Amino acid sequence: MVVHEGRVLLVKRRVAEGRLSWQFPAGKVEQGETFEEAAVRETKEEAGLDVVAVSRLGERVHPITGRPVSYTACEVVGGTAHVADLDEIAEVAWVAPWEIPRYIPYGLFEPVRRHLDSALQT
Repeated sequence: MVVHEGRVLLVKRRVAEGRLSWQFPAGKVEQGETFEEAAVRETKEEAGLDVVAVSRLGERVHPITGRPVSYTACEVVGGTAHVADLDEIAEVAWVAPWEIPRYIPYGLFEPVRRHLDSALQT
């Protein structure tokens, strides 16, 4: 997950999984790759941003997809957010704290919410 200038980066998948349409940049961890490396790579591939991993926030089985998920906080070091993967991503958005429930109405994983509360100073 990427926070920059008081907003969080979300991407909209071309194909929704149930209610899951908007989410943080995400994808599978490749063989030999750490969770943090995957977060950096996926953010570049999906949203065109160069980021560095800052901290791992936690893991869970996603309540909508049923897949294991690891959340990593990242900081922007370069680039401009845009749809970089035209096959998978329909839109990107920098979302203000009060807008998050409109994009992610089913709530946030508690460690992610705590990180965003701190990083976005809501």
